[in-house]
Amino acid sequence: MEGKTLADRIEEYLKWLLSSNPKGVIEVQRQELAKAFACVPSQITYVLGTRFTVERGYLVESRRGGGGYVRIIRLPLRERRRFQEWVESVIGEYVSQEAGEAILSRLCQEGLLSEREKMLLRAAIHRQALPIELPERDRVRAAILRSVLLTLLREDLGEGQA
Repeated sequence: MEGKTLADRIEEYLKWLLSSNPKGVIEVQRQELAKAFACVPSQITYVLGTRFTVERGYLVESRRGGGGYVRIIRLPLRERRRFQEWVESVIGEYVSQEAGEAILSRLCQEGLLSEREKMLLRAAIHRQALPIELPERDRVRAAILRSVLLTLLREDLGEGQA
Protein backbone atom coordinates (compact mmCIF):
# COMPACT_ATOMS: atom_id res chain seq x y z
CA MET A 1 0.00 0.00 0.00
CA GLU A 2 3.05 2.24 -0.08
CA GLY A 3 2.51 5.51 -1.88
CA LYS A 4 -1.27 5.25 -1.90
CA THR A 5 -3.36 8.01 -0.42
CA LEU A 6 -6.26 7.40 1.91
CA ALA A 7 -8.63 8.21 -0.97
CA ASP A 8 -6.86 5.60 -3.15
CA ARG A 9 -7.24 2.95 -0.45
CA ILE A 10 -10.94 3.71 0.08
CA GLU A 11 -11.57 3.63 -3.68
CA GLU A 12 -9.69 0.34 -4.01
CA TYR A 13 -11.69 -1.22 -1.18
CA LEU A 14 -15.04 -0.12 -2.61
CA LYS A 15 -14.08 -1.41 -6.08
CA TRP A 16 -13.05 -4.71 -4.52
CA LEU A 17 -16.46 -4.95 -2.82
CA LEU A 18 -18.18 -4.18 -6.13
CA SER A 19 -16.17 -6.80 -8.01
CA SER A 20 -17.09 -9.35 -5.32
CA ASN A 21 -20.80 -8.78 -5.92
CA PRO A 22 -22.07 -10.40 -9.14
CA LYS A 23 -24.82 -7.78 -9.49
CA GLY A 24 -22.34 -4.89 -9.20
CA VAL A 25 -24.26 -3.24 -6.36
CA ILE A 26 -23.10 -2.64 -2.81
CA GLU A 27 -24.54 -0.83 0.19
CA VAL A 28 -22.21 0.56 2.82
CA GLN A 29 -22.62 2.85 5.78
CA ARG A 30 -20.57 6.02 5.56
CA GLN A 31 -19.93 5.98 9.35
CA GLU A 32 -18.71 2.37 9.30
CA LEU A 33 -16.36 3.05 6.39
CA ALA A 34 -15.03 6.12 8.15
CA LYS A 35 -14.32 4.02 11.26
CA ALA A 36 -12.65 1.28 9.23
CA PHE A 37 -10.34 3.78 7.53
CA ALA A 38 -9.90 5.97 10.63
CA CYS A 39 -11.13 9.08 8.87
CA VAL A 40 -14.05 11.49 8.95
CA PRO A 41 -17.24 10.71 6.99
CA SER A 42 -16.59 13.70 4.73
CA GLN A 43 -13.50 11.86 3.40
CA ILE A 44 -15.79 9.02 2.31
CA THR A 45 -18.12 11.58 0.71
CA TYR A 46 -15.14 13.08 -1.15
CA VAL A 47 -14.10 9.69 -2.54
CA LEU A 48 -17.65 8.91 -3.63
CA GLY A 49 -18.06 12.31 -5.27
CA THR A 50 -14.76 12.23 -7.18
CA ARG A 51 -14.04 8.57 -7.87
CA PHE A 52 -17.51 7.06 -8.31
CA THR A 53 -19.06 9.35 -10.90
CA VAL A 54 -21.34 8.56 -13.84
CA GLU A 55 -18.43 9.29 -16.21
CA ARG A 56 -16.45 6.59 -14.46
CA GLY A 57 -19.37 4.17 -14.61
CA TYR A 58 -21.03 4.40 -11.22
CA LEU A 59 -24.29 5.56 -9.79
CA VAL A 60 -24.22 6.57 -6.12
CA GLU A 61 -27.41 6.81 -4.10
CA SER A 62 -27.12 8.27 -0.64
CA ARG A 63 -29.47 8.26 2.32
CA ARG A 64 -28.71 10.29 5.40
CA GLY A 65 -30.04 9.87 8.91
CA GLY A 66 -31.37 6.79 10.67
CA GLY A 67 -28.23 4.75 10.03
CA GLY A 68 -28.18 5.94 6.43
CA TYR A 69 -26.29 4.06 3.79
CA VAL A 70 -24.66 4.63 0.47
CA ARG A 71 -25.54 2.38 -2.46
CA ILE A 72 -22.97 2.17 -5.25
CA ILE A 73 -24.05 0.67 -8.55
CA ARG A 74 -21.62 -0.28 -11.31
CA LEU A 75 -23.23 0.60 -14.64
CA PRO A 76 -22.29 -1.99 -17.28
CA LEU A 77 -22.02 -0.71 -20.84
CA ARG A 78 -22.13 -4.01 -22.70
CA GLU A 79 -25.78 -3.65 -23.65
CA ARG A 80 -26.27 -1.33 -26.61
CA ARG A 81 -29.26 0.44 -25.02
CA ARG A 82 -27.39 1.07 -21.78
CA PHE A 83 -24.39 2.37 -23.68
CA GLN A 84 -26.54 4.81 -25.63
CA GLU A 85 -28.29 5.98 -22.44
CA TRP A 86 -24.90 6.43 -20.80
CA VAL A 87 -23.59 8.50 -23.72
CA GLU A 88 -26.67 10.71 -23.60
CA SER A 89 -26.49 11.19 -19.82
CA VAL A 90 -22.75 11.80 -19.58
CA ILE A 91 -22.11 14.05 -22.54
CA GLY A 92 -24.03 17.23 -22.35
CA GLU A 93 -23.28 20.36 -24.30
CA TYR A 94 -19.93 20.83 -22.53
CA VAL A 95 -17.29 18.32 -21.35
CA SER A 96 -14.18 19.25 -19.40
CA GLN A 97 -10.86 17.62 -20.21
CA GLU A 98 -10.96 15.71 -16.90
CA ALA A 99 -14.48 14.39 -17.56
CA GLY A 100 -13.54 13.48 -21.15
CA GLU A 101 -10.54 11.49 -19.97
CA ALA A 102 -12.68 9.72 -17.35
CA ILE A 103 -15.14 8.74 -20.10
CA LEU A 104 -12.34 7.34 -22.25
CA SER A 105 -10.87 5.41 -19.32
CA ARG A 106 -14.26 3.89 -18.61
CA LEU A 107 -14.70 2.79 -22.22
CA CYS A 108 -11.25 1.23 -22.16
CA GLN A 109 -12.03 -0.61 -18.89
CA GLU A 110 -15.22 -1.95 -20.45
CA GLY A 111 -13.29 -3.21 -23.48
CA LEU A 112 -15.08 -0.84 -25.86
CA LEU A 113 -11.84 1.00 -26.70
CA SER A 114 -8.33 -0.36 -26.96
CA GLU A 115 -5.56 1.34 -25.00
CA ARG A 116 -4.25 2.78 -28.28
CA GLU A 117 -7.69 4.16 -29.23
CA LYS A 118 -8.00 5.70 -25.78
CA MET A 119 -4.62 7.42 -26.15
CA LEU A 120 -5.49 8.73 -29.63
CA LEU A 121 -8.83 10.11 -28.47
CA ARG A 122 -7.23 11.61 -25.37
CA ALA A 123 -4.80 13.46 -27.66
CA ALA A 124 -7.69 14.65 -29.85
CA ILE A 125 -9.64 16.13 -26.94
CA HIS A 126 -6.66 17.53 -25.05
CA ARG A 127 -6.65 21.29 -24.40
CA GLN A 128 -3.44 21.64 -26.46
CA ALA A 129 -5.15 20.09 -29.48
CA LEU A 130 -8.10 22.47 -29.09
CA PRO A 131 -6.49 25.93 -29.03
CA ILE A 132 -9.67 27.86 -28.37
CA GLU A 133 -10.96 29.61 -25.27
CA LEU A 134 -13.33 28.18 -22.70
CA PRO A 135 -16.24 27.48 -22.73
CA GLU A 136 -16.10 26.89 -26.49
CA ARG A 137 -13.25 24.37 -26.04
CA ASP A 138 -15.44 22.23 -23.74
CA ARG A 139 -18.24 22.41 -26.28
CA VAL A 140 -15.99 21.25 -29.13
CA ARG A 141 -14.64 18.46 -26.89
CA ALA A 142 -18.21 17.30 -26.16
CA ALA A 143 -19.04 17.29 -29.89
CA ILE A 144 -15.95 15.22 -30.70
CA LEU A 145 -16.69 12.70 -27.96
CA ARG A 146 -20.37 12.44 -28.86
CA SER A 147 -19.52 11.86 -32.52
CA VAL A 148 -16.95 9.17 -31.73
CA LEU A 149 -19.16 7.38 -29.21
CA LEU A 150 -22.20 7.41 -31.46
CA THR A 151 -19.99 6.01 -34.22
CA LEU A 152 -19.09 3.16 -31.86
CA LEU A 153 -22.81 2.40 -31.59
CA ARG A 154 -23.20 1.87 -35.32
CA GLU A 155 -24.11 -1.69 -36.16
CA ASP A 156 -22.68 -1.49 -39.66
CA LEU A 157 -19.09 -0.83 -38.53
CA GLY A 158 -18.38 -4.51 -38.11
CA GLU A 159 -19.39 -5.09 -41.72
CA GLY A 160 -16.67 -2.92 -43.26
CA GLN A 161 -18.95 0.02 -44.01
CA ALA A 162 -18.21 3.44 -42.63
